[in-house]
Amino acid sequence: MKTAEFDYELPPELIAQTPIEPRDASRLMVVDRRTGEIIHRHFYDLPEFLRSGDLLVHNESRVIPARLFARKPTGGRVEILLLRPRADDTWEALVRGRHIRAGLHLTLLDGPDGRPTGAVAEVVEEGERGMRVLSFDRPVLPLAEQVGVTPLPPYIHTPLENTERYQTVYAHTPGSAAAPTAGLHFTPELLRRLREMGVRSAFVTLHIGLDTFRPVSEERVEDHRMHTEYCVLPPEVAEQVNQAKRGGRRVVAVGTTSVRVLETAAIKAQSPKPKTQVVRPFEGATDLFIYPGYEFRVVDALITNFHLPRSTLLMLVTAFAGKELLGRAYAEAIRLRYRFYSFGDAMLVV
Repeated sequence: MKTAEFDYELPPELIAQTPIEPRDASRLMVVDRRTGEIIHRHFYDLPEFLRSGDLLVHNESRVIPARLFARKPTGGRVEILLLRPRADDTWEALVRGRHIRAGLHLTLLDGPDGRPTGAVAEVVEEGERGMRVLSFDRPVLPLAEQVGVTPLPPYIHTPLENTERYQTVYAHTPGSAAAPTAGLHFTPELLRRLREMGVRSAFVTLHIGLDTFRPVSEERVEDHRMHTEYCVLPPEVAEQVNQAKRGGRRVVAVGTTSVRVLETAAIKAQSPKPKTQVVRPFEGATDLFIYPGYEFRVVDALITNFHLPRSTLLMLVTAFAGKELLGRAYAEAIRLRYRFYSFGDAMLVV
């Protein structure tokens, strides 16, 4: 399968630069896989398209201030994007700067043009395309909270006045370098309305890393390899999912990251007793890459945003919705001036 099949032309002015207020005032495109129908509403209309007994599965990962700034012994500036931990004081990171070699010591600063903080990081491993493993002289998460900056995707050029707008209202466990953006549309009031009509919510964790920032560069989709990301499906959520599936109720994934947690847990459950449970509790790394041809085991409906060309996210949604239908939906979204990407509008695929 050619990566070029997942390309499309997007007018730059449709890339949302700021979040809409209130959160649930974003537009909502509803795509019906069975009939091919496309409906245009707003996100606050979501309860019209869900039903009592549906199980919404959200990613409660919290974005950390993962963008750090440092200086080399020569005085050269370095920018660090924390991606995932190997230990409290050791992280894999994307590092921008010249000649960042193993053994180099970096002095952390308190901002882009800031003063030294006293904290130091050593480059202990070199990877491809700017990937490095850094060993810090103290735990990283408290340090990032003190001196880090919330990273925004490279296509957003407008500074964010309130960094909480790049967090879901239920964000809890710190660890992501980017927000699970499908969840940004939910408000406490909307979640309350859904609860009152019998829609249940469950929460998993997937800490979002490097693949969110990079389109697939390989010519063939099958040649792409996902970086691993840490995820958790707790035992109580596994039971909620299994009960929903046994009862014929829908599992609605909020975002592609929730899809990957659920489907990873389903693959783990295939052995040794696939007939007694659809998913089983899971904690660890996933590198699951979903593209057309994948057979979904858990997810019955999907809430998602409009994604970048050639991205793994677009490939996953294409696998779920079908290429012809999703292509038609994206063409419709462009024609009707939907807002795209992280701060953009939403799609519900049923």
